[in-house]
Amino acid sequence: MGRVAVMGAGSWGTAFSVLCADAGEDVVLWARRDEVAEEVNRDHRNSGYLGDAELPMGLRATGDPAEALEGAEVVVLAIPSHALRLTLRDWSEFYPRSATSVSLIKGIEPHTRKRASEVIRHVLDVPDQGVVVVSGPNLAMECARRLPSATVAAGTGPEATRRVQAMCHTPYFRVYTNPDLVGVELGGAIKNAIALAAGMAHGMGFGDNTKAMLVTRGLAEMTRLGLAHGGNPLTFAGLAGMGDLVATCMSSQSRNRHVGEQIGRGRRLEDIISEMNMVAEGVKSSRALLEMAKERDVEMPIVEHVVKVVHLGQDPKEMVHALMTREPKPEFHGLDRPAPGALSGGLA
Repeated sequence: MGRVAVMGAGSWGTAFSVLCADAGEDVVLWARRDEVAEEVNRDHRNSGYLGDAELPMGLRATGDPAEALEGAEVVVLAIPSHALRLTLRDWSEFYPRSATSVSLIKGIEPHTRKRASEVIRHVLDVPDQGVVVVSGPNLAMECARRLPSATVAAGTGPEATRRVQAMCHTPYFRVYTNPDLVGVELGGAIKNAIALAAGMAHGMGFGDNTKAMLVTRGLAEMTRLGLAHGGNPLTFAGLAGMGDLVATCMSSQSRNRHVGEQIGRGRRLEDIISEMNMVAEGVKSSRALLEMAKERDVEMPIVEHVVKVVHLGQDPKEMVHALMTREPKPEFHGLDRPAPGALSGGLA
């Protein structure tokens, strides 16, 4: 095992630090605010994000990014997608280029429509094989409380991917590998936009049939865009696709579902966001995802109407009417464009 720097002490960054420390790694957690680092070191808690969840005694935290990155064999990035590029530029001078870079980020850079792994490779000029994405149904509080869960480590470099698998695999957290980095990364971003719609449905008082419809039709949208970008359809039937989609759309712990639920109850987005200390990636990423879909001529009606509600002020009730009165189509419409070398058919 070796030195792991986890850059970002929000809920998921801190919980991922717990996984790595429990797996036997030497973990340093970077916190943007000094008081968070002090609490982690003094009380072995991050109460602002994870309540009274107990952190490992050996987990260290610092407010100095250079200190956190010094000597790291693996650098885990747990910062919002919209801040990634500028943050990496600020760290460029002391970022260890030989380290494996791991993205926990489930969003799309708004103005470039780039996935986090693409931003990392571009800003740091590191090889594709040195970047790994971790994504799955990983609600941070449950992981921090060491409840059984699983995730996917995806990358084009088998050695780096296996290293990441080993560094966070524990008796309560299983890690599977997948070479489909694009599909895994897109799944993590798209599910957040779908979760906004699922939350709206809950907020408007609709039942489980409605939520199940949104999850499965959301999966179809996820798979269509994933295939258009070269993803493997099997990825979207796995942990980073359907698994993450179900957890995020159905759990009250999901920040994206929470935002959608509050919108469904008639509240303004600005008021909802102002009350949160965590980022709901789907709010900013939904627009970028829709643009990506338009570029590839992919139909994503749920994402399209989420954008209309969140960014253009459409009433959620109008969204429901628009989606339910669309022209009827075959269930697997648009799912006949397999990725090169991937399995195809009705699997999605």
